Amino acid sequence: MAVLRSKDLTPRLRRRRRVRKRVVGSAQRPRLSVFRSARHIYAQVIDDADGRTVAAASSLSPELRGATAASGKRKAEAAKRVGQLVAQKALARGVRQVVFDRGGYLYHGRVKALADGARDAGLEF
Repeated sequence: MAVLRSKDLTPRLRRRRRVRKRVVGSAQRPRLSVFRSARHIYAQVIDDADGRTVAAASSLSPELRGATAASGKRKAEAAKRVGQLVAQKALARGVRQVVFDRGGYLYHGRVKALADGARDAGLEF
């Protein structure tokens, strides 16, 4: 398997590597990881010690499909609802505190909306 050097990566992947050097999830404080595509947003609460996903949600989740209001900030609203849903699922599994992994994205827009939604629902970071 070929090893990717920094110069071979996109700027986002370089930022992602830099963030992941410091952000590590544990059983007491799992990692809330965010992936953002052009249309959707995904969030997972991951225990890196065991290598398992504790909770996950996305804008494609059955609980959220079609629930976003038709407004100018449709994607940001969906991201906030995804944050609330992943927080509810994590709290149901006994996870209260997490570390936030922005995945190399700037803490702005949809990523910030997801984090705010998770905080509003009761997660602490």
